[in-house]
Amino acid sequence: MPEAKNIVFNFKEIAEALIRKADVHEGLWGLVVRFGLAGANIGSAPGSEDLRPAAIVPILELGIQKFNEPNSLTVDAAEVNPEKAQKK
Repeated sequence: MPEAKNIVFNFKEIAEALIRKADVHEGLWGLVVRFGLAGANIGSAPGSEDLRPAAIVPILELGIQKFNEPNSLTVDAAEVNPEKAQKK
């Protein structure tokens, strides 16, 4: 089997993993991304003295946020991370 170079996940799969990591058991949750914005002058080609203004948009944070209504980004935490029954 060839070695995998990329393993990708859709938004709901990422939200499910973060819900489990955060130990959330109820509510509709979806992915949230916070971007930054910076500017720089960059060369238009390697070794070129021709500079161009450019925008740099880094991802600053990746997380989950609670939603009130289901949509294409949401996951129900009660389904993907049900609370375990407590022993008496």
